Amino acid sequence: MRYFFILNPASGGGKSRHKLKRIFDILDRKNINYEYKLTSSLEDAYILSLQANQKGYDVIVAVGGDGTINRVLNGFYNASGRRISSAKFAVIHTGTSPDFCKSYNFPLKIDQAVNVLFTGKSKKIQIGKITYTCLNNENIKTSYFACCANIGLGASLARSANSGIRKYTGDYTGTFLALIKTLLNYKACNFTVSFDGQKQVMERVYNIAVGKTTYIASGIKVKNDLSSGDSRFYNLIVRNMRFTDWPGVVRKVYSGKEFVNSDIISLQYAKVIEVYGSSKHPELEFDGDPGGYLPCLIEVAQDPLDLICEVGHE
Repeated sequence: MRYFFILNPASGGGKSRHKLKRIFDILDRKNINYEYKLTSSLEDAYILSLQANQKGYDVIVAVGGDGTINRVLNGFYNASGRRISSAKFAVIHTGTSPDFCKSYNFPLKIDQAVNVLFTGKSKKIQIGKITYTCLNNENIKTSYFACCANIGLGASLARSANSGIRKYTGDYTGTFLALIKTLLNYKACNFTVSFDGQKQVMERVYNIAVGKTTYIASGIKVKNDLSSGDSRFYNLIVRNMRFTDWPGVVRKVYSGKEFVNSDIISLQYAKVIEVYGSSKHPELEFDGDPGGYLPCLIEVAQDPLDLICEVGHE
C-alpha cells in the first residue's frame, strides 16, 4: 500500500505542526511506505490531492481540520461528480473543528487515528455535489462536501467563527458565541427554493442547512433519518423567528434530538435542492467555510467515496 499524506501545519491555530513528528514516528516505526507534502494554503491541499489521485496512490490522507479535509476530498472528483481514481480517503484530525471525524467515527487521538489507516477497512459514503457562483466573479464552480452546506445565516456564522475566536475559547464555545453575535446582527430574508422540482418562495428565512450527517457545525447537530447509501439530503429550515424564539431553537439545534416540525424550525428530505438566491444574503458555506454565492444546485455526486474508518461505523 502506498500512502500519501497532505499535512496542514497551520491547522488548529498552528498547533498541528507539533503533532506531525508524532505521526511520522508511528509511520516509521511500522515501516509504512509513505510520502507527504506540507500545505501553505487550502488550495495547496486541493492541488496535492488531485495530483496524488492522478499518480495512483492507494490511500490519500488529509491531516488537518475540516477545511483541509474538505479540500483534500475535492481532489478525488472531477467537475461531473465522478471519481478520478480508486484511491481510498482517510483523515487524521489536527485542527479546531472535528465535525467530519465525529460524523464518520474517526478517533481524535493521533495514535488511534494512525492505527485506523492500517486496518484497510473502508466503507462507501455519499458525497454532496454543490454547483454555485464563485467568489468575486460570475463563473460557475462545482465543489463537494461530506457533512453539510448552509445557505443564509450559516455563511456569516462560519466567517465569524473562523475569525480567530475559537483559538482562545475553544471550538464549541467559540462557535456558540459567534452564533449569538450573528443572530444579533442577521436580518432574515426571502429565498426562492426548489426541493425535488417543487418550487416555492420561503419568507423570513434565517438558514437552510442541507446535509448528510448529524453534525452541522461545532456542536450544532440534527437527528435525521438518512441511512448509508441514501441519495437524499436532510433540509433543516429555520425561519419566522422572533427574539423570544431564539432560546428554543438554539436548544433544539444543540441537543440533536427529534423535534416536531413547526413554522419556525422544520426538517424535510430531498434529493435535489436548488436555491435561486437572495440579493440580501447570497453567500453560502459548506463543511465549515464560506465558499461562494447563490444560485446553487445541490445533489449527490455520481460516485461514492471510499472512506477508511473504524470497523463497525454505521
